[in-house]
Amino acid sequence: MARNSSPEQNPTLRARRLALELLRRREAAGLTREEAARQLEWSTSTIFRIETGRSRPQPGNVRVLLELYGVTGPERDGLIRLSREARQPGWWHSFRDILPNPYEVYIGLEAGAASIRNFEPVVIPGLLQTEEYARQTLRNGPGELDREDVEDRPRLWAVLDEAVIRRVVGGPEVMREQLRHLIDCAEQGKTTLQVVPFGAGAHAGTTGPFVILEFPEPTDPDVVYVETLAGDIYLEASPDVDRYTLAFARLLAAALHPDDSVRLVQQAAGTMT
Repeated sequence: MARNSSPEQNPTLRARRLALELLRRREAAGLTREEAARQLEWSTSTIFRIETGRSRPQPGNVRVLLELYGVTGPERDGLIRLSREARQPGWWHSFRDILPNPYEVYIGLEAGAASIRNFEPVVIPGLLQTEEYARQTLRNGPGELDREDVEDRPRLWAVLDEAVIRRVVGGPEVMREQLRHLIDCAEQGKTTLQVVPFGAGAHAGTTGPFVILEFPEPTDPDVVYVETLAGDIYLEASPDVDRYTLAFARLLAAALHPDDSVRLVQQAAGTMT
């Protein structure tokens, strides 16, 4: 379940993202923390705390940092706005109107997660897609992760509706390769795969796909990611995270055992002719 901590220990998703963006801008400017601190007459620990999310800088301080890093125009305005919003609680957030590539927010969270619980009712999860399956998905629908974004990843617990392994994406050959890749991932030990069979009827995932990201630091709360055509939504409040955690637990109860799930995927792959 989601973990609770004090506001000072528990940065919001927006504060996490601001910290990462400021770190990236400093590195792009070719400055070390010590050099940035010296030019601003700040302590190095101040820069460190800002870039690790341990403190939430005032918008004025963010403006000063961005001026030092040479960040201007809409990019600067978006990050200053993000610094204001990082100091405000909110039940959900979308980065679509603030950052130039809002999907990088999810990639950054994914890279920092210790474990991921993912339910998908329609397509193979991005982390488990083959290159050709991903290409077909990108060509015909909303984007997924690029190949270079999935080489090193946290432990993944994926629950799929049976429709995912029956829907032929890119033709039988592409789908057969994808299903075999899914089996390989499940047998390598870093992925737990379970399938909710058609026979389970209505289940807790009928409202759509979602991802629960859990982080290694006990003071970092779980985050729920929901991708929609209108934008990506991140939920951090404990009641919201708890609802999705319960939904995932119910999906596990409706799903086949991992061994039986692999056998079902093998059977589906055998029908792709």
